[in-house]
Amino acid sequence: MLEILGELFSHNFIIRALLVGILISLCTALLGVSLVLKRYSMIGAGLSHVGFGAMAIALAFNFAPLKLSIPVVLISAFFLLRISENSRIKSDAAIALISSSSLAAGVMVIYRSTGINTDVCNYMFGTILTTSKSDVYISVISAITVLAVYIIFYNKIFAVTFDETFAKAAGSNAGFYNMLIALLTALVIVVGMRLMGAMLISSLIIFPALTAMRIFSSFRGVVICAAVTSVFSFFIGIAVSFASETPAGASIVAVNLAVFILFYILGLSLRRTRWAN
Repeated sequence: MLEILGELFSHNFIIRALLVGILISLCTALLGVSLVLKRYSMIGAGLSHVGFGAMAIALAFNFAPLKLSIPVVLISAFFLLRISENSRIKSDAAIALISSSSLAAGVMVIYRSTGINTDVCNYMFGTILTTSKSDVYISVISAITVLAVYIIFYNKIFAVTFDETFAKAAGSNAGFYNMLIALLTALVIVVGMRLMGAMLISSLIIFPALTAMRIFSSFRGVVICAAVTSVFSFFIGIAVSFASETPAGASIVAVNLAVFILFYILGLSLRRTRWAN
């Protein structure tokens, strides 16, 4: 194990991937708790498909993928929330509508231009080999911004997550904080797609929150546990990917699934112990 870790940290591209991945895992875990509790967790999958469509267009026209996809996904998150709140289309239907349309547009552009190539597959399924220095700079700045905003507005996000009606009655601008959560999620998803891929990035939002909820019931406990398990699962997933030569994104998801099953069993045991006493 020590030999694997030593070799792991001897490669610059893996160190870059670890730096970006740990920050992204931390951000998605924090935001994922609110999204899961508000039953809005599938926004991750929807926005990742939008991000894939934007990146496909960027590749076709030789634009910088992140510089194009970040504003596109942020705008999509804004309209997605507006559609679900102010129309007869429910949130799940709105997500499916926007995500499928964006994915279809991306695939059509790809086939009309470059065809399915290595770059496209990397964006669909993720790879640590494509984490460049510029990606690291953008990802680190974005992740730090998300963490800072989340910490500053933690109490407001907590209020909107648990009781939006009461938050409105207490004078909070619930619509603004819902939009803030959606925009922060969009930003994290775009910068994380390089590593996890459009098909798997939403797992970083869903798994840590659901895992933490198997044991903890308080919001703070779930947030802290989700953050710790997300970072741990990412690091172990990268190590497994490096040692077994498996795709990084799939390895990280597999570790997240294993941790979820472990917490699920542990949660059942704790509940049975409480009932017995």
